[in-house]
Amino acid sequence: MNLALFDLDHTLLPTDSDHEWGRFMVKLGIVDPTEFARQNDAFYADYKAGVLDINAYLHAMLAPLSKYSREQLADWHAQFMHEIINPRIVPVAVTLVREHQDNGDLCCLVTATNAFITAPIAEAFGIETLIACEVETVDDHPHGAFTGRPRGTPSYREGKIVRVEEWLASLGKTIGDFKRSYFYSDSHNDIPLLERVTDPVATNPDDTLRAHAQAKGWRILNLFDTRD
Repeated sequence: MNLALFDLDHTLLPTDSDHEWGRFMVKLGIVDPTEFARQNDAFYADYKAGVLDINAYLHAMLAPLSKYSREQLADWHAQFMHEIINPRIVPVAVTLVREHQDNGDLCCLVTATNAFITAPIAEAFGIETLIACEVETVDDHPHGAFTGRPRGTPSYREGKIVRVEEWLASLGKTIGDFKRSYFYSDSHNDIPLLERVTDPVATNPDDTLRAHAQAKGWRILNLFDTRD
């Protein structure tokens, strides 16, 4: 059995689900359309530039969730999946995941986007294990109302390594226990984790990651023609 790790945004999806959720909240009218949109775009630009303050970002993006019930949020998320995400799940990305699953590999989606947004997306791809930025709930109840604050180590940059190692340790394993370990990512922010696996795959890479992959002799995989 090998290990297969997948980033999500611009890797399996030809868009950024976190940024799209922010735009969706603006569309729903549940956040200030001017200030929140400006903030959302600014954070997204920081992410692409590799200078994102992940804690500031999470607090800003999660705060609106605390104002609504889990039932209402679930309804909105179902609409988000139907209108925004499902139309962008393309067969070639699903096939990539299925190939690893059919080979008996241990698969995991590892993303800096929060778990509220990404859990249904992981389910849509048929990936059972999700490592994402966790969202705090009242009294830490799994179905409790969101507090609007993050919880635990953010799965961003080196934090992805921490979270993957914690998950594998819970299974009594380490990355080194696998003969081959894959990580598919589009972003230079994921170079720390890409450096830790035996088979790093720069997938639809940004310019910085593409140059790094070429210098390192890593495999480059293009699933999509464009980046939003």
